[in-house]
Amino acid sequence: MSLPVVELLGRAEELELIDASLSGRSRVGAGLLLHGDPGIGKSALLDVAAVRAETAGMRVLRASGVEFEAGIGLSVVHQLIYPIRARIDRLAAGHGDVLRQVLDLPQRTALDPVLVSTAVLALLGEVAAGRPLLLVVDDVQWIDRGSATVLGFAARRIGTDPIMLLAAARSGASSLLHQVGLPEREIGPLADQPAAALLDAWHPGLAPASRRRLVAEAAGSPFALRELPAALTDGQRSGQEPLPTFLPLSRRLEAVFAAAVPALPAPTRQLLLLAALDADAGPGTISAALQSTAPDRADVGDLAPARRAGLVHADARPGRMSFRHPLIRSAIVQATPPDERRSAHLALAAALADEPGRRAWHLAGAATGPDESVARALEDAALSSRLGCSGSATVTRLVRAAELSPQPADRSRRLIEAAYLANTTEQFDQVTRLLADAKQAGDDAGQTQDTRTGSAFAAATATYLMHGEGDVDAAHRLLARALDDADTAETGSDWVNAMLEALLFVCVYADQPEPWQHLGRALARFSSERTTHLRLCYDALTDPGRVTYSVRKRLADALVALPADPPPWQLVPMAYAALVLDMLAPIRQVLRRMIDWERDNGGTGLVISGLLLLSGDSYNHGHWDEAEHLAQQGLDLATTHGYHLLAGQLRGHLAIIAALRGDADLARALSDEITTWAAPRGVGTTQTFARYARAFAAMGEGDYEAAYVQASQLNSRGRTGPGLASSWMVLDLVAAAVRTGHSDEARAWVAAAQQAGEDRISARTALITAGAAALAAHDNDAGGLFEAAMSLPENDRQPFEQARIQLAYGEWLRRTRDTTQARLHLRAALETLDRLGARPWVQRARDELRATGIPTTARPGARGAALTTQERQIATLAATGLTNKQIGQRLFLSHRTVSAHLHRLFPKLGVTTRAALRDALETITSDADGHAPRSQRP
Repeated sequence: MSLPVVELLGRAEELELIDASLSGRSRVGAGLLLHGDPGIGKSALLDVAAVRAETAGMRVLRASGVEFEAGIGLSVVHQLIYPIRARIDRLAAGHGDVLRQVLDLPQRTALDPVLVSTAVLALLGEVAAGRPLLLVVDDVQWIDRGSATVLGFAARRIGTDPIMLLAAARSGASSLLHQVGLPEREIGPLADQPAAALLDAWHPGLAPASRRRLVAEAAGSPFALRELPAALTDGQRSGQEPLPTFLPLSRRLEAVFAAAVPALPAPTRQLLLLAALDADAGPGTISAALQSTAPDRADVGDLAPARRAGLVHADARPGRMSFRHPLIRSAIVQATPPDERRSAHLALAAALADEPGRRAWHLAGAATGPDESVARALEDAALSSRLGCSGSATVTRLVRAAELSPQPADRSRRLIEAAYLANTTEQFDQVTRLLADAKQAGDDAGQTQDTRTGSAFAAATATYLMHGEGDVDAAHRLLARALDDADTAETGSDWVNAMLEALLFVCVYADQPEPWQHLGRALARFSSERTTHLRLCYDALTDPGRVTYSVRKRLADALVALPADPPPWQLVPMAYAALVLDMLAPIRQVLRRMIDWERDNGGTGLVISGLLLLSGDSYNHGHWDEAEHLAQQGLDLATTHGYHLLAGQLRGHLAIIAALRGDADLARALSDEITTWAAPRGVGTTQTFARYARAFAAMGEGDYEAAYVQASQLNSRGRTGPGLASSWMVLDLVAAAVRTGHSDEARAWVAAAQQAGEDRISARTALITAGAAALAAHDNDAGGLFEAAMSLPENDRQPFEQARIQLAYGEWLRRTRDTTQARLHLRAALETLDRLGARPWVQRARDELRATGIPTTARPGARGAALTTQERQIATLAATGLTNKQIGQRLFLSHRTVSAHLHRLFPKLGVTTRAALRDALETITSDADGHAPRSQRP
């Protein structure tokens, strides 16, 4: 009998193991011992197992150990046999007498364990004779010794009966049942995705920042996920108030995570408090702090009782220790009286005299009211690195500095600083609240903002408007006004530079001439050594087709001169210019290091920007799998954290790759999403990506009229726009024009591109422009132009463009009756296009080769059946029975996009229904692992 599906998020492997035992796929009479931390979900697994067993027709007997009953002999055996006491009369008289004494707890005398064990085994066999039996025993660590002996005896002898024992115990706890030799399964923490889904199911409507923090602090504990939000205020749950450094815990959570703390020796509790207040404190720091709090009675050796209690364990870092669970820190801090906490903070501050940032944080923890000296120390420490080198901890420190500011003006300024840095951190969704609080504090000050504060407010607000709202027009107006109002005496200041950098990216995304003109004037007005990189980016981007050798060399030299770990405010703008000019290769590793560092330090916005840049470079050079993987990583982060502008760009990358691979439905679905969001906001660059994808999708389907319409909207004849190199579409526009009889227009496009100098932008644009010239040329000139294009240097770095031009050359040669040469170029094009997975162009190449008399077949195991990462995710979720809407909610996609994916997936996998997806996925997984598909296995 098939078992019903009972959803338990993140526990698919454990449920499969339990199902295997219940359904007889494992040996009859099997036992299984689950163990894991408190609140990890062991009892939930036992509950599901019981439901599935009863549904399958099994009899279920349950019992659980209870701490206060641990001293009552045979109490758990009593729980198990009480529901089946009526069967005792069917047993032999000796067995029956023993079991009646077990049930008569107040009257029974000491019983022989062997007699009890054999009697219980006989009773279980009697019950199992009617139908299979499942014994479920929870909290094994609290089972009394007599019951553990009986269960262990039975577990070793039930192999011949249809009986299964399923038990659960806390990790680290010992019991006689552990010595029986039952198979064991460690129940670990939930992964982030199922943990987040579980939190959403129990507590819908949490603010994103609160949701992320709770998932992180719960560390995969379902019990913590259920309990934590209940201890928060409505404002904290909705995101209107920040969460405290240490989350408040309910009594139930305290009992789970810190029950052992009160019984520890006082020196151990003091040591744990210091470690809880500073997770980075090493033995030296804690020793120094201990000397100032309890010099005669505390020492780092007092940690041993905490280790034995399972509260801490050795850290991978030499001499360090870590709490077993993050909430143990909160529980310790919450249980400590305020005066003791303040004393511990002061002791840590004294021990950290050489580390201003951490010292200031502990001084703030000890403060009982506004204190400008502490606020200033926190602010200085937070901004000791240049603006833009951000992290969520920096934002937290600035907010705390604002709280400690006696003067409203200082409070306002510090909140603006926090808001600006929050634009690139995991606290991005707090920006509007921080700016509103800053404005309120400024109003409370009763004075007009000074120029510096006005510049800071403009930079912070414009950055949020751009990345969060996508309102590049409003961001432009705000920055333009602020820069016009700024005094030239501020030249070189942090906030003027921040405004200039924000305006640069407004220019890039707006794709309109006015912002570029304003930026040019502002750079001239506020020119300084610290704006050199912005001036270089401006020169390289404003007219890439006319970039002189000196500008390219300046950019190349500047890239080489970058330090190993440059500040992001310098790296990201230069990397964008390098991407447009096809010069990113020398700094790919630098970008990867930035991504890794920012990911570890909460700089989510910079991580997404870095992934976007790397994805674009990988796409340009034919590494489409890598480009797709990077773009999907970035999109997951952008949708989770609300970076809508970057999400649109990343969807554009994915739409283009989908179109090139022949997934026209997916490309159009993504393009529609992009356009729906970007068009009302005037985000020109994002709309360009959408048109680019539609043009490729139309070409892949052979609809060259539609492709020509889309491509021609990307540029006006003769215009090479700043920012995004429109020259990337010249080859596509010319190909569509030639195929639709617009040959004169095609030649005009080529002439305009050459006059604009698009062939001088990079090796890639040189190849694109040369290929377009050959495509548009009269037959008398085409051969020489094709040869010229194919002989350009560095063509192998642009495999897709090179293969398309080879394909076009082969087609031209076949038409002009040079079949032998045509075959050479067509074969080379086919090999490259097949490797890239550009299916529409692969088919064209095959058709052309057949026309030359060469039969072609698809390469075995070619990409036709390969799934991308996102395709596999969608197929897997659909195979579990989720609807398109549910899948979209989990993966942050619209149901239309999910539908387009599935429309494409079915023919790829050779199925026609969702019901067949699971077997198809198993088959391709087996093939990928080098094993026979399931249907072909012996």
